[in-house]
Amino acid sequence: MKIAFLAMAGLVMGVVGGATVGIGLGLAWIELFSTSEFEGYAGMLVFFTFMPLGALIGGLAGATMFGMAAFRDHEVAIARQHMPREQH
Repeated sequence: MKIAFLAMAGLVMGVVGGATVGIGLGLAWIELFSTSEFEGYAGMLVFFTFMPLGALIGGLAGATMFGMAAFRDHEVAIARQHMPREQH
């Protein structure tokens, strides 16, 4: 259950972070390549291309990384349970 929760938390955080990075990259693209702003073309490029791509990539990366971290922590916890205890 912990793995699923952390994967979902990673997904949400990744989507938000990825969308933010996508907007930043889109704005940089517009400035760097002097994209036309005729009838809002530059804004549509950022919010319909860069933001969704950033959100998609960020969501997948966040869910994967948080899920893998939770899974590895789960494996370590299982390994700790099987270790014989030292008695003093």
